[in-house]
Amino acid sequence: MFESANLQHAVPKAAYQREQATLRAALLNAQYDLKLDGRFPVLILIAGVEGAGKGETVNLLNEWMDPRHIQTSAFGPPSDEEVERPAHWRYWRALPPKGRIGIFFGAWHTQPIVQRVMGQIDEGAFSGAIAEIQRLEQMLCDEGVLLLKYWFHLSKEQQKKRLKALEADPKSRWRVTDIEWEYFKHYDRFVEVCDPFLHQTSTAQAPWIVVPGADPRFRALTVGRHLLAAMRERLDAKAAKPLPRPAPPLPAPGDRVNVLSALQLDQRLTRARYAQELEKWQGRLNLAVRDARFKGLSVVAVFEGNDGAGKGSAIRRVTGALDARHYATVPVAAPTEEERAQPYLWRFWRQLPRRGRFALFDRSWYGRVLVERIEGYCAEADWRRAYGEINDFEHSLVQHRVVLVKFWLAVSKDEQYRRFKQRETVEFKRFKITAEDWRNREKWDAYEAAVCDMVDRTSTATAPWTLVEANNKYHARIKVLRTLCEAVEAALEAAPPATGPADGDGRRKGKGKGKGKDKRKDKGQGKGTARRDARKP
Repeated sequence: MFESANLQHAVPKAAYQREQATLRAALLNAQYDLKLDGRFPVLILIAGVEGAGKGETVNLLNEWMDPRHIQTSAFGPPSDEEVERPAHWRYWRALPPKGRIGIFFGAWHTQPIVQRVMGQIDEGAFSGAIAEIQRLEQMLCDEGVLLLKYWFHLSKEQQKKRLKALEADPKSRWRVTDIEWEYFKHYDRFVEVCDPFLHQTSTAQAPWIVVPGADPRFRALTVGRHLLAAMRERLDAKAAKPLPRPAPPLPAPGDRVNVLSALQLDQRLTRARYAQELEKWQGRLNLAVRDARFKGLSVVAVFEGNDGAGKGSAIRRVTGALDARHYATVPVAAPTEEERAQPYLWRFWRQLPRRGRFALFDRSWYGRVLVERIEGYCAEADWRRAYGEINDFEHSLVQHRVVLVKFWLAVSKDEQYRRFKQRETVEFKRFKITAEDWRNREKWDAYEAAVCDMVDRTSTATAPWTLVEANNKYHARIKVLRTLCEAVEAALEAAPPATGPADGDGRRKGKGKGKGKDKRKDKGQGKGTARRDARKP
């Protein structure tokens, strides 16, 4: 990848001055056309060798174009807030919306490359990181992002000369630190790692553009020309992007038996028994989240299901066992204008909780393969590829020690009708029923087929679906609580011992003994009672 970049490239000053003015005007016009067009965002990745002019190029792009419509994000070591989320969380938060330009100074490629060079990860882990990057970039491109990747290169001698020149100038001395010289010592190893990395992550939709960095004028014109050509090509292509050939239909069972029809929806649970089970499982959940080891975990619970299946009431029984300071309920409706300007997973990445917190999603990213599929809000190619994208997303959560639990609450068609009519007649429940609910009911069979496809294709070993028989609300609530509690307790068992404070009340727990339970006896607290301490942290 670096043969041409190692050559001596130069642009005379007079030629640069002549082209610069024209290029700047054209780039500014393209930027304003992008803003008016509003069909796609531009994301520019700046990467490469230290001292090759990356920072100067970022500053130049902000100078040549209107900086009010450019989002520049520089990614150094992750902050405490970022460490508590999956690695790609901070990049998703910084994505530019449609009609805007985003510049990422360093991005998802930096950490795996440095870790591999320094021997912190092996070849298998590095290959896994490359595959994850390939899937992320493919998804961004499929979602319409114009992804432009520039790798700034210097030969070993050019880098040494550049670093010495920067160090000798009082105005630029600050640019050269011990880190730059440490990386220079590993120059050959960086080339050995980066060359195959660029080959594997350079795709037809998002190729790496290797920019020779020795001559400032040459590199500026190289980036400016390519950026202008890429933007104009996309802006001037008004025709809709051709979709792939239709895929074969997803098979339907010939005997009409599927994961939903096989459920026994009428499960018995008396009110008296329900009260006992509720106290038991809320108490166990409350004790689990007060375990010291829970500080190293977070929980994402997804609630999907038929309209009227009791998702909201199940969520309330979960939150009844939790400190309100430590959870967030995320109701998901139709995307806002801001959310439609981003890839569909963006609004869910933003809501991921910190360590020691819960996020409860009342509907979720599965809307892409359910309502958007059924109502035609996205193309068939989009919802078909979403299965793999969702699996990748959820895998990244689980890898980061997020306890991910997914519930589908199922009711029969007759039970749904009964609940709809009740909502219409009970004054304080009327807000729960709309004309949209009745309209969705007419598409019962289509939704059932979509749900079965969803379960088959996204119930994985690391993130399985829990199907909840919900004709009996008492049974459904207890099954949700029990499943969630057991998942948290299992994660605590797998967590390393903790010695710090267990929760916001400042009390310290043991070092992980007791299988996720607090063995202390609280005066006045019965066995299994969900008691919440009201003291402030």
